[in-house]
Amino acid sequence: MKSEKVFRAASLLGLAVAAMLSLSGKKVADSDLKMASSKRPNIIFLLTDDQRWDALGAMGNPIVQTPNMDRLATAGILFQNAYVTTSICCVSRASILSGQYESRHHINDFSTDFTRQALSQTYPALLRKAGYKIGFIGKFGVGTHFPDTLFDFSVNTEAGGKGQPDYIVTDGKGHKVHDTDTIDHAIQIFLDHFAHEQSPFCLSVSFKAPHELDGNPPTYIVQDKHKDDYKEITIPEPVTAAPKYWNLFPDFFRTDTNFARARWKGLFGTARLYQENVKNYYRLISGVDDVVGNIEKELKKLGIDQHTVIIFMGDNGFFLGEHGMEGKWYGYEESIRVPLFIYSPFLPDQIRQTRPQKIALNIDIAPTILSLAGVPVPKTMQGISLIDLVENKVPERNDFFYQYYFLGGARLPKEEGVVTRDFKYMNYIEHGYEELFDIKNDPHETVNLAGDPKYKRELEKLREKYRELKKSSF
Repeated sequence: MKSEKVFRAASLLGLAVAAMLSLSGKKVADSDLKMASSKRPNIIFLLTDDQRWDALGAMGNPIVQTPNMDRLATAGILFQNAYVTTSICCVSRASILSGQYESRHHINDFSTDFTRQALSQTYPALLRKAGYKIGFIGKFGVGTHFPDTLFDFSVNTEAGGKGQPDYIVTDGKGHKVHDTDTIDHAIQIFLDHFAHEQSPFCLSVSFKAPHELDGNPPTYIVQDKHKDDYKEITIPEPVTAAPKYWNLFPDFFRTDTNFARARWKGLFGTARLYQENVKNYYRLISGVDDVVGNIEKELKKLGIDQHTVIIFMGDNGFFLGEHGMEGKWYGYEESIRVPLFIYSPFLPDQIRQTRPQKIALNIDIAPTILSLAGVPVPKTMQGISLIDLVENKVPERNDFFYQYYFLGGARLPKEEGVVTRDFKYMNYIEHGYEELFDIKNDPHETVNLAGDPKYKRELEKLREKYRELKKSSF
């Protein structure tokens, strides 16, 4: 497809990363222009990296400071039980874009790209075909080839094949610039350029924060303006931080080569490390919250705040010392449960400021965005519109399938399972080791009931449901 370069904007302080905007040279039919009329909402999708469900003030965290996110969350739909179907960034992001389980989209690692056909069925491609202007800013996180031709505007912070964005880059004047500030500035450029175009826009923003900077040990790199946040606060330890909970794991799992344990040692292995690094994790989230506030201000300044939907989600959860671990991957609540809210000026009165208990998944993001835009949802998508879910237009879930396959072995054992409203069944498939938790009465997952005769019937029922859901995930 022929494209014409129409705009180039340097990012913050002349940073050597440029925002390339292009308008498709393809002729748009009159019917497409009608679809792209001003009645169709602008959509902003914000994705944080490793932000767990309770790392948000509006979800009951009394320590983390997120006033801007909280304001939008409490004014919109704030999902109380939002989950990812695979807790690792590359797979989860592919599920978000495609509306599919890993079993179907086949993005199983960090090097696999979408096929051309698969990419054409992601929500950005479908919206662009329907007349939307499409932007992407931040960490794409799927494959090694960023699909820049898919977007009318893009700032790819993974440029250069790094796999992970650098937290700090140096601009042309020698100034050090934090990734969150780069993203903030790029958002302002996008909004200023596209606010008053005839076509509506969809901007997807993917932060690196609050992901740690990979290393041995990993570290957190925070913005200077937030480095003293939470300084006088003592972070309480998790219920399952005591050594006995790590020692409950079977031998194949309880090793120093387990990624979750190795990273725990470097970030949370002492009381001092735990206090400093949980605070750093919160500091990075507070930096994202600043960006959310700046988005609100810019939308109001441009006069499009009442015409723009904002969706916010984490790409997966994160252990902050629970069960003696750091990271994600495994099927515990801290790892697979994420924050999710939808703020929209168009929400019906009956669902404004609601706190749905219904299960919402990352595979629901694509069909939700398409439905908001009035674009048909492909049958290949396995998620549902969350607006339809809240309005009781589609049946609510009683359960979902969880799958994790990356790497395997002693470092990251593979796992499958099923999560219901009351129970969770997980199977470490390389070892045949099963876990059963009564998450309604044991929300911290402290007691594995798989070997308890009293729960034999429940275990058999969930094994059968697990087999059924696994089959339907393809």
